[in-house]
Amino acid sequence: MKFDMGQAWNEAVALISSNREVLAIVAGIFFFLPSVVMTMLIPDLAQGLDSSDPAALENLGRVMQGLVQQYWWLFAITIAAQLIGYIALLALLRDDARPTVGDAILVGVKGLLPSLATYVLFVLAISAAFTVLVALAAASGVEALAALAVIAGLALIGYLAVKFSLSAAVIAIDKQFNPFAVLARSWRLTQGNSLRLFGFYLLLIVVYFVISVVLGIVVLALVAVLGDDAGKMINALVTGVVGTAVTVLFVGVLAAAHRQLSGPSAQRLSQTFD
Repeated sequence: MKFDMGQAWNEAVALISSNREVLAIVAGIFFFLPSVVMTMLIPDLAQGLDSSDPAALENLGRVMQGLVQQYWWLFAITIAAQLIGYIALLALLRDDARPTVGDAILVGVKGLLPSLATYVLFVLAISAAFTVLVALAAASGVEALAALAVIAGLALIGYLAVKFSLSAAVIAIDKQFNPFAVLARSWRLTQGNSLRLFGFYLLLIVVYFVISVVLGIVVLALVAVLGDDAGKMINALVTGVVGTAVTVLFVGVLAAAHRQLSGPSAQRLSQTFD
């Protein structure tokens, strides 16, 4: 089955529109609130940073490492919450059993460890592939080949990211909790449609980037007028709202893509729109 971007977009919008109340509850709890808390508690690294000073840029890495060590518990809670929320949102959109918010959250909790294990396997796979490519090129002693290997490695990472992009949907919708089976299922679903999916995801990312830049300019202007404290709160709220909205939209896209690519077995789900 060939992936239809237009159809996927229309179905994503329809899914989100017909479930907007419950999606807002789950997204608010698992994405908006953690984002606001993170933004308010963690210091702004860009504040006071002189990008023209090499020493300052070099020190930035150490500062970031220190923040991770200091706030590791907050990062861990946020990541766990967002993974649970991600799976819960997909379950709300595509589960045949029409789960309640509580039932969907339970699905998210059950899928937390499998999703973490799946992510670890994905990172190991791309790290190993990238390392092998670069190592082979470096062993040749040809600098141009080494540069090409880096480019090829980045392209490979993008390819694998697309191939495994439906992993969360497989966990939430297909109720598959074996990480190896999850990756294999996502690979099969995306087979023959990797380029189309990549173009679709890239378009969404570009739109998100443009919106983020525009809103960033607006927030900076407000900070200049209202001061740092009020500006930080506004930034936290704007970042939380935009990030949450984009997450819900992308979850809708993944749900629609999974529905389209999973074939005839998913057609009974058309009752959602009846």
